[in-house]
Amino acid sequence: MGLSRGEQMETAEQLAFQLILHSGNGRSLAMEALLLAKEKKWDEAEQKLEEANQELIEAHSIQAGLLTNEAKGEKVSISLLFIHAQDHLMNAITVKELCEEILQLWKHLGEVSSS
Repeated sequence: MGLSRGEQMETAEQLAFQLILHSGNGRSLAMEALLLAKEKKWDEAEQKLEEANQELIEAHSIQAGLLTNEAKGEKVSISLLFIHAQDHLMNAITVKELCEEILQLWKHLGEVSSS
């Protein structure tokens, strides 16, 4: 027997909050990496980026599960909260990618200026 409409809504809401949680954690960790890099703490910054990546993998896994369910024909409830959660995920991915590029740029500039 499937979930009732109320249970489906509750589950969708829980998944949206999990997306927001993991996306927010990923974004925060990426920004922490940037702050560490400003202090030239490269190894610590790289570790924070890896932690950010793990959080975003978790968020992406939730998103992929929802997409898979929809592809199987299950009705997926799209609420404003879910759209907000998707926005958090896309923002977090962008921030992490930009932080990775900035770290590489700073490292490169440091190598160039010291040679």
